[in-house]
Amino acid sequence: MNPDPNEFFKNTVLRICSSLEVEKALWHSLLYVREHIPASQMSLHLYNPVTGVAETVAQATPGKYGRLSVKTHLSEKARRQVEAQRSQRLRRVNRVSDDPVAEEVSRYFGGAVQSALILDLVIEGRLIGVLTLHGEVGKTYTARHEQLFRLLNEPFAVALSNSMRQRELNKLKELLTDDNPYFQENEEAFSENEVVGADYGLRGVMEMARQVAPLESPVLLLGETGVGKELIASAVHRASPRRNGPLIKVNCGAIPDTLIDSELFGHEKGAFTGASSMKRGRFERADEGTIFLDEVAELSPEAQVRLLRVLQEKEIERVGAAETTHVDIRVIAATHRNLDGLVSMGRFRQDLLFRLKVFPIVIPPLRDRKGDIPSLVQHFVRIKSLDMKLGTIPPLAPGAMDKLMDYSWPGNVRELENAVERALILSGGKKPVFQEFDLGLKPGPKTKNVESLSLPTMDQAMADLMRKALVLAKGRVEGKGGAAEILGMHPMTLRNRMKKLGVPFGKKARAVYKSSAPSTVLNWPQVKK
Repeated sequence: MNPDPNEFFKNTVLRICSSLEVEKALWHSLLYVREHIPASQMSLHLYNPVTGVAETVAQATPGKYGRLSVKTHLSEKARRQVEAQRSQRLRRVNRVSDDPVAEEVSRYFGGAVQSALILDLVIEGRLIGVLTLHGEVGKTYTARHEQLFRLLNEPFAVALSNSMRQRELNKLKELLTDDNPYFQENEEAFSENEVVGADYGLRGVMEMARQVAPLESPVLLLGETGVGKELIASAVHRASPRRNGPLIKVNCGAIPDTLIDSELFGHEKGAFTGASSMKRGRFERADEGTIFLDEVAELSPEAQVRLLRVLQEKEIERVGAAETTHVDIRVIAATHRNLDGLVSMGRFRQDLLFRLKVFPIVIPPLRDRKGDIPSLVQHFVRIKSLDMKLGTIPPLAPGAMDKLMDYSWPGNVRELENAVERALILSGGKKPVFQEFDLGLKPGPKTKNVESLSLPTMDQAMADLMRKALVLAKGRVEGKGGAAEILGMHPMTLRNRMKKLGVPFGKKARAVYKSSAPSTVLNWPQVKK
């Protein structure tokens, strides 16, 4: 039967428009087309000339249809043929197995002994995709069949283009929903951007952070648990050109070994039991941003190998994926462990350490920067009072700062923060903080043997003397009764030396000095005459 071309075109377009699902529209069209052209199946394909990947996105037979994502990496021979035949909008293949391109793409669907019509779908000179019609065994296509099939170029090109746009929108919607918890975490990280002690005890650390922030070099943060490595990582990210990108944080020690690859690098649908959908890993989420790998020493040897590849090649491979994915990321790692010691024990890769340790930053423990304790206490009292909706910010109980300064803080800033929160809960906002709360903070044992006491360094002695003068002067540096007058120094000289030694002063520190006793600031033992 030879249908009128106009009737054939109209009836096929009606079937293409019968459904918003391109695979269902393809099936309706096949049922009609095969009344006039020999056809056992019809399929739609996309082609990426950069990667040489042909993706089958929809396929229909008389008995079924479905949306697919079957990717075929074309051989060099097939890719050359695609480029050579680009000017031929319609190709007739008498035997699929004899055509390199058709044979490779059709391998998944069978029918290699059949003939095929292959139509490039083009709109305004732009290739949208490819429509393939497989024939029936024992039947060949004629020039009349080619004439009819060529008419389907524009309606199928529009349908495929709309379907791909809809698929992309759905994908972006799913990604946005999937990323929402990470965006919220990122927003919270940016809201807590104050680094207390940046001008005093952490001045050297912040200077190094400012130096490396504009670069792309990996950063390794070293220090005891609770010193604030995550806060410094956030500061580096905020000061970098990637500040508008995501900051994805990963606690490597909290992820089970069986899930580490999936969490860091993602997985494809069906990669393992329970993988019901494709999942992006933390590295892929951090694209165009920064990934912070806390407790990096806890990574398994297998994960260390894959991390090394990310640092070297900036590529990841999802679990179960057949191809790699490029990621544009900056890596900041942190650990409280001795990585050099772990390398010598064979528990950490030396080549990975070399990659991570491009710019190490050592964060000192709180016991080595006790001058920051008054500022930290005031900071935590303020933010915790706001979080607990106390209405007012309660003052510190007399003598509380003495205990806080005398303690060694093995848990560092995190332990101090928790101690402040516990004291606020007990005070209820109605009593001075620490008034009825026994901190349980026991200072180190004091010896009465003068010879066994370790004397402070000259810088420590000078810093303690400056703090004592500030307490006596109620925080004032200059003027009558000021710290400079007490010490017999020029105010500018005193300020410069306090900056050098990390002694806090100014408006923020004044309230602390006003409420402190002179003994508060002396954190080294006194020798009795």
